Amino acid sequence: MLQAIGLTSAPRRDLTPAVDDLTFEAPPGSVTALLGAPGAGKTTALRLMLALEPGRGVTYFRGRPLHRIGHPAREIGVLLGDVPGHPARTARGQLRMVCAAAGVPASRADELLDVVGLGALRDERLGSLSLGMDRRLGLASALLGDPHTLLLDAPSAGLSPRENSWLHGLLRAHAGHGGTVLYTTSDPKEAARTADRVVTVDGGRLVADQDAASFARTRLRPRVAVTTPHAARLADALNREARAGRRSVEVVAEEGAGSLLTVYGSSCPEVGETAFRHGVLVHRLADEIGDTGPVAAPSAMPAPAAAGAPAVPRPVGGGTVSLPPLSARPVRSPLRPVRYELRRMCGVRSAPLIAAAVLVASVALAVPLARTGGTPLPGLLAAWPALLPLPPAALGAGLLGALSFGDEYRYPALAGARGTVPRRLGLLVAKLAVTGVAALLLAALSVVADAGALRLVYGAAAVPVPGNWPVLSAGWAGLAVGCAWAGLLGAGIFRVTIAGMAAVVAVPTLVGPLVQKALTGPSVRSVVGLPGRLRELAWPAWPHRIDHWLTAAAGLVAQPVAAALALSLSVLLCAYLLTGLRRRARW
Repeated sequence: MLQAIGLTSAPRRDLTPAVDDLTFEAPPGSVTALLGAPGAGKTTALRLMLALEPGRGVTYFRGRPLHRIGHPAREIGVLLGDVPGHPARTARGQLRMVCAAAGVPASRADELLDVVGLGALRDERLGSLSLGMDRRLGLASALLGDPHTLLLDAPSAGLSPRENSWLHGLLRAHAGHGGTVLYTTSDPKEAARTADRVVTVDGGRLVADQDAASFARTRLRPRVAVTTPHAARLADALNREARAGRRSVEVVAEEGAGSLLTVYGSSCPEVGETAFRHGVLVHRLADEIGDTGPVAAPSAMPAPAAAGAPAVPRPVGGGTVSLPPLSARPVRSPLRPVRYELRRMCGVRSAPLIAAAVLVASVALAVPLARTGGTPLPGLLAAWPALLPLPPAALGAGLLGALSFGDEYRYPALAGARGTVPRRLGLLVAKLAVTGVAALLLAALSVVADAGALRLVYGAAAVPVPGNWPVLSAGWAGLAVGCAWAGLLGAGIFRVTIAGMAAVVAVPTLVGPLVQKALTGPSVRSVVGLPGRLRELAWPAWPHRIDHWLTAAAGLVAQPVAAALALSLSVLLCAYLLTGLRRRARW
């Protein structure tokens, strides 16, 4: 049972709310159509039910509001628009990624692909799928968690009659197994033909809530469509003969189509005979089922349950079962964030292409730098000339981090209007971990590639092992990981990849000079002797080996780029927590 009670969207400036105090029910075991003209508020109503739109009201899914459902994807399947996946991702890869977000086994993806008829196209790229195939993939995404309730926004829009028949057959099968189906449509004939109940909305308000038979009887009327170049003559003849025969005939001239007449209360033979008797040329004559527009009808909807009801009894095998209330807890999804992030990153060729480009650029810079002889060994191994703000490996790591959130906003794993994957700490930690490991691998590979190229061109003597290689390695790893995280947080805040890259480039170009100017003074000299002062504060038997590590760590932190990177990461993390995690949870 789906119960929508008092749904009201946030007021718009100088405009009435798109949805105003909308209340209706969708019973289990049936298909319910939410009918309305374009702009009537159907999509906004669905978004209000899913807490994707600011407003008031509450929606109960089998007696529980959305925030009290532990795993929403296993209770509610949603399809709002097309599947906005990355065009280069395969259909199977897209579903496996959503499986990790929904907390279901990856094998479920193959099962659903066979159910929706895409088993033979599992390795096809999303960009090559037709509209009908894309809609099938969207239904597979909605059904991954085996939900009880399906919410679909105009699922049949643009589909062929054959695809439309298949779609409604699938929805009917889901309802036949006891599920609840609610879909929106603007076609009253489709609603009367495919739904069990029709909820009509107009201007964001409830107009009628009827069973399909009552809806067809009160809303749909037979009519005759006539196309003629002499529409006015034929209309006058039809009206005169109807008055003479005392018949109730209504002739309507369609606006914007001067040659089209719609005749109610007559038939094709009668209209054709009238046209023949008066010598009117007719180009088209056809019987149709016409829509009389939104007409209020007595509602057969039962009274909604109280807002605080813990459960709604549902008939099962002749009896009733009360669902136990769940303890209020935040939605924890994706359930496998690390697996989800790995599938998101590895499902397209962006990461290997970036890695290959970084290695090529790094080698191409390191070899000529060694020939000039003016670059120290650490700069050679990092391929970091003075002209570049950052080495290629750091820029590549920043791009990987920026794509982690930027691509997700551009090509969400879940339906676009339904909201992307929740911006929660679990997902953030997973993204930080995966991008950090990717950045470390990229940094290590670039050093190995540069060292190998230098040895190959100039000999082994050209690349000696530096004595302070642990400190250099730590600084190099910190730079790569820091750039990756700066790109990730920047893209997560501003929801675009280019913003993440701007956050990375701003570290050496903007923040670095400011930090360097702030550090040039007495505060820098106070770092000297820090290990000795710590030894005096701590204990006399301070190991002398720690002095070396503390001095090296202090030296790294005192570097302008390192200090700028640490400052940037702190600011970006605080901004992300304030802008992303404070929002209401989206699933």
